[in-house]
Amino acid sequence: MPTLQDRLNKLSHVSTELLTPRIEGKVTRMVGLTMEAVGCVVALGDRCSVQVRKDRWVESEVVGFTGDLTYLMPTEAIDGISPGARVRPLLGDSQMPVGDELLGRVVNGLGKPLDGKGPIKAKDMVSLHGDVINPLQRKPISETLDVGIKSINSLLTVGKGQRLGLFAGSGVGKSMLLGMMTKFTEADITIVGLIGERGREVKEFIDQILGEEGLSRSVVVASPADDSALMRLRAAMLVTRIAEYYRDQGKSVLLLMDSLTRYAQAQREIALSVGEPPATKGYPPSVFSKLPQLVERAGNGREGGGSITAFYTVLTEGDDQQDPIADASRAILDGHIVLSRRLAEEGHYPAIDIEASISRAMPHIVSEDHLLGAMRVKQLYSKFQQNQDLVSIGAYSKGSDPDLDQAIVQMPEIRGFLQQSLTESFSIDQSLEALVAAMTKAQ
Repeated sequence: MPTLQDRLNKLSHVSTELLTPRIEGKVTRMVGLTMEAVGCVVALGDRCSVQVRKDRWVESEVVGFTGDLTYLMPTEAIDGISPGARVRPLLGDSQMPVGDELLGRVVNGLGKPLDGKGPIKAKDMVSLHGDVINPLQRKPISETLDVGIKSINSLLTVGKGQRLGLFAGSGVGKSMLLGMMTKFTEADITIVGLIGERGREVKEFIDQILGEEGLSRSVVVASPADDSALMRLRAAMLVTRIAEYYRDQGKSVLLLMDSLTRYAQAQREIALSVGEPPATKGYPPSVFSKLPQLVERAGNGREGGGSITAFYTVLTEGDDQQDPIADASRAILDGHIVLSRRLAEEGHYPAIDIEASISRAMPHIVSEDHLLGAMRVKQLYSKFQQNQDLVSIGAYSKGSDPDLDQAIVQMPEIRGFLQQSLTESFSIDQSLEALVAAMTKAQ
């Protein structure tokens, strides 16, 4: 018969946290999106469950505090909440299911399925907050990544582990360009985050752009515009955490987030609601500290590990490239691809403005001949754009500028090279061949 000590040893694995009595608080005030509670023993970032009506509990997060007051932000609608509603702290970090079982699924910001395919029975669980990699331990960007778009492959070459921004206003083909990358990019797994966009775009993106084949090797995290600010924030963190998980498995991951601006706006809503003062055009300082914290989690892993090549869309309201979020994003990303409304209105797709776009990793991952050829094309394109009005009205005299003469002759071929249909895919070698052909055909 086992002794008392033997039985106590068998129970030694029981966490003392589970034996600690939970101290509940209560809601005292509701202002806008924020609840004020008292009596809670919690810390910033902790999760709580708030009682809404008698039989419904809504998960919330601690976003701030003042004295004895705790500020909570709910993850979903809390219609029906009343004064004195119970607030119950939740133990531990939020855990998300990850693994191969997640491929082909569509989930929300809490990791719950939206596709009606039943619960996700994944073996692994991870916290929403990943480990920070020492920058000196990261593998440098040394390999090119084929994205299937000839203008990017040849003139704005992307490296594995690079983080780029797609800067565009509304209606200039941003989603279509993302869809082409999803289909054509050489990556083991694609992680798509649809953050704060229109709800109808979620199904359209899955059915029309990804398709069954694309979805089978992808994970989609969707948090449309009608979700709460906290849900949108969590969705952006979740999509990054899922990408980190697969990178740690040694996979080459393509991360597409549409959009980084909506993530910043969600953080702005939360910060303003807890009393943080606005700084730049209504954006509180915390927004500009949250952006690099999210973006820096992408990129290459440690030597011998995988990579996350990330594309973040950035909305430029009114096509203003000096928008505070656009300006901050340019500073922290490894390059930017600007989509031009003028080109889109001319029927030029993809509407990439090669003058305003740059890949900071390109000089280190392509040959010298490739780099010189790309620079020459950009020079001729820029020269023609600067003098287009003079050429159009006949005020330019041939022979005055040899570079402009060459630009005028080759511009039709260059413009043809820069355009591509939605169903066409060009490898890096094919892109370079097309570039050489465009530069030599008119000579």
